[in-house]
Amino acid sequence: MKLIRWAYDRRGVVRGYFDQFPNTTFYLKRIRNYYFLCAMDWNESDPEITHEKREEINILINRELGREQAYLQRKTRSLS
Repeated sequence: MKLIRWAYDRRGVVRGYFDQFPNTTFYLKRIRNYYFLCAMDWNESDPEITHEKREEINILINRELGREQAYLQRKTRSLS
């Protein structure tokens, strides 16, 4: 999966667009030092979004914003 583009939205939210989900907009909120997928405008013409794809989306956005290490070291990492 590739990150096509991203943009800052309101109040610390980042919108992300990915090649495997061209018609879906993903919204990620900042939690401490990293961003986490909190919502999406899913389009039925796109494939189903699995837990693995959600994790990949989180990693790609945080990598792009220079926050990958903070995301990988989060406290809830052991639960996911």
